Amino acid sequence: MTLYTQLTDAALGPRETGLAMKATLRLLIIALSAGLITTQAATDPAPAPEPKVQIALLLDTSNSMDGLIEQAKTQLWKIVNEFNTAKREGKTPAVQVALYEYGNDSLCVGTNYIRQVVPFTRELDKVSEELFKLTTHGGSEFCGAVIRAAIDNLEWDASSKTYKTIFIAGNEPFTQGPVVPDEACKSAIAKGIVVNTIHCGNEADGANGGWRKGAALAEGKYLIIDQDKAVVHVEAPQDAEIVKLSLQLNGTFIPYGKDGARGSFNNTAQDKNASAYKSSGTEVQRALTKGNAITLNSSWDLVDATKREGKKLEAVPAAELPAEMKNLKPEERQAYVDKKAAERAELQKQINTLNAERQKFVAQKQKELGQSKTLDSAIATTVREQAAKKDFKFE
Repeated sequence: MTLYTQLTDAALGPRETGLAMKATLRLLIIALSAGLITTQAATDPAPAPEPKVQIALLLDTSNSMDGLIEQAKTQLWKIVNEFNTAKREGKTPAVQVALYEYGNDSLCVGTNYIRQVVPFTRELDKVSEELFKLTTHGGSEFCGAVIRAAIDNLEWDASSKTYKTIFIAGNEPFTQGPVVPDEACKSAIAKGIVVNTIHCGNEADGANGGWRKGAALAEGKYLIIDQDKAVVHVEAPQDAEIVKLSLQLNGTFIPYGKDGARGSFNNTAQDKNASAYKSSGTEVQRALTKGNAITLNSSWDLVDATKREGKKLEAVPAAELPAEMKNLKPEERQAYVDKKAAERAELQKQINTLNAERQKFVAQKQKELGQSKTLDSAIATTVREQAAKKDFKFE
């Protein structure tokens, strides 16, 4: 006899209803205390969340740093694409990128010439948009202050499993400004945030200027790059077709809500920005990002919102839907979204198949090329090594 039957019989069996109710209550109290029954129905365990990666880029935008900004514009997508094949427990990570500029005298002295350009976001078009707006001016480069601002003002994930890192790039002494950079770096690693320093100049000057020590204190890497070195792009036979498929992906976006028009317009604008830097490989690298699940456009694209963020299609007011969906019946709307999602998945599959062939070609060519380290290669090697310590596996 089950406990439920016992309780039911106790409630309904005796003629003395009052006594029966008291007996029932006593049994309930005993059962609850012993954990034999619960107040909630059993549910399946929630699926494990996506592993996270958080990368904060802190770029010196003083007068002498035009080359650094140009490299950042062209290589953002390549840096993020390092995680296209990364997995932890079979899951692709959610990559968030934040952007700060510092050292620009056109910024407010009260903020130590620092500006948070973009907070952590998975909408990488926003990061690209703002990178292309950056200009250089003047020079009061306070590394400690911008590291402190990034630590305090960004929404860092609390999990110790999240790969959290700061990349700070500049060419003046690391020790300038009102905030002691060594203390800022110690504060960062105390919160699980690795600080990697990138000196745009020769190794000795960077080391003497404190860049190496800052990285060591925050368990990061001290990197040097030639900011004026042109990024060498290996053009592969698959590049043109990959870019073509990327542009076809635009037809699978379903703009909705107040941000729909903005998001769609910015997606096209960043395609154009990338194509302007075709010789640096930016166009194909952006196409590879769009061909994977790294970026997320759920604030304006209905496919991402419903398929990846769990937004209920029926909860979206008709007024927020695109014109081609407004007059459809509910089941027809769902079929429309499903069709676009399927088209996107097929295009992404084709992009990734082509990229597998492309990577073999590029790897062979790169062996034949010798070049100074640039921003993308410096960051790419570092994130792979550090993320591996958080149990990420790379193909």
